[in-house]
Amino acid sequence: MEKMPFPPEMQRSATMATPTTVPGTITTVTTTDWQSGLPLLIGANVILRELKMEDAPSLLAMLTTEEVARFISPPPTTIAGFQRFIAWAHRERLQGNYACFAVVPQGIDTAVGIFQVRSLESGFGLAEWGFALGREFWGTGLFAEGARLVVDFSIEVIGAYRLEARAAVGNGRGNGALRKIGAVQEGVLRRSFLRDGRYRDQLLWSILAEDWRLQRNVPAPERVH
Repeated sequence: MEKMPFPPEMQRSATMATPTTVPGTITTVTTTDWQSGLPLLIGANVILRELKMEDAPSLLAMLTTEEVARFISPPPTTIAGFQRFIAWAHRERLQGNYACFAVVPQGIDTAVGIFQVRSLESGFGLAEWGFALGREFWGTGLFAEGARLVVDFSIEVIGAYRLEARAAVGNGRGNGALRKIGAVQEGVLRRSFLRDGRYRDQLLWSILAEDWRLQRNVPAPERVH
C-alpha cells in the first residue's frame, strides 16, 4: 500500500469522466462495466463511491497528517494536487488499469480516505490493493467493512484471482488490519520502499480468490468449457 496512492503521473492534466453508479451492496451489483463508472458499494457503516473533485479538500485534511502519511508515498500538499490525482484516477479507470473508491461514513458525504486497486498484469487477474484512512476513523470498523467490499468487488466484478498488498514492517496497524480480514503474509520484501530518503522493508500479503470465497461462503462462478 505504501507505493500506491499518489503516483507521479497525477501531475499530468486530464479530463475527469462523469461517473455512473449502481445502487446497492457489492453483492447486488450486476454490471461489470466498471471502467465507465465505479459502482456504489454500500455497507452498514460505510459507502464506497467514485472520487469526485469536491473530495479534494477533505482528502487533503485527512491524508496529509504525519500519522497517516508516514507509511504511504508522499501525498499531494494542495487541493489542486488532489484534484490532479482524482483526474488521474478517472483516466486510469477508463483505461481499465485502476479503480479508486472514496471512503464515506454513513450519514455524511465527506471522503475520509481511499481504497484502490491497480492491475499488475494484462486483464487484471493479478492486482495490488491499498488504502489510506484519516486518523480520526482508525479503530471505527470502517476499514474492515470497506476492505471486504473492495475485495469482493476486485474478485467478483473485476475478476482478480490474486490480490497483493504491501505494508512496511513498522506499520503495525496496517499489517494487523490486513491479517484481520484474512490476508496471508507471504514474506519480507527487503529495502523495497523508499520514504524520507531511507529504504524500508515491507511485508507482502496476498488474498486468493478461492480462499476468499471459502472464507465468505460464496460459490465460485461456473466456468464455460
